[in-house]
Amino acid sequence: MSTVNLSKLSSNLLKSATSGENVELGSLWRDQTVVLFFLRRFGCQICRWTAAEVSKLEKDLKTNGVALIGVGPEETGLKEFKDGGFLKGDIYIDEKKQCYKDLGFKRYNAINVLPAALGKKVRDIASKASAEGIQGNFSGDLLQSGGMLIVAKGGEKVLLHFIQDTPGDHVPLEDITKALGITATVQAGVRPQIGWLSYDVIVPAINSDT
Repeated sequence: MSTVNLSKLSSNLLKSATSGENVELGSLWRDQTVVLFFLRRFGCQICRWTAAEVSKLEKDLKTNGVALIGVGPEETGLKEFKDGGFLKGDIYIDEKKQCYKDLGFKRYNAINVLPAALGKKVRDIASKASAEGIQGNFSGDLLQSGGMLIVAKGGEKVLLHFIQDTPGDHVPLEDITKALGITATVQAGVRPQIGWLSYDVIVPAINSDT
């Protein structure tokens, strides 16, 4: 059972990367189910690869009335991210990082960030991303982690709440579709071991690479 307080979370403000307008987070799921992908940084190579991976579902999501939305913790690297076309969805900025705090997305410190960034899962995905021509940089906040939140239309309930345990963690595509109750025919890339998940739907045990 998810512990996310949607009533509290819905009033957090996000800045549209397109219009610059501030909107309440809750307005994004008022009329549609949403998949909210919270990036660590726009310049993060792993985040860019994951954005491209999740975007493989974009057509199936749209067919089922589901919006794919990316959220970043700052504007640093935004233009390059948009120009790269990594995410097939709208992008917002959580300038106060309030959503990141409320959703339990941890921050690293100077001591633990380096071991996390050099972990095997990170190296494996970085290698895969490089092979696909996806590069990154070290601009911006290197200490923030991210995750994913899927909310049913009207804020009826949280379908999935995912918190990264390491920078190499993400939600496999099949688990996104299971949480949404839809089917999709896409070719997933490398699947790293995921971090912590909370479902409000019953799904089979998640397999992970080690």
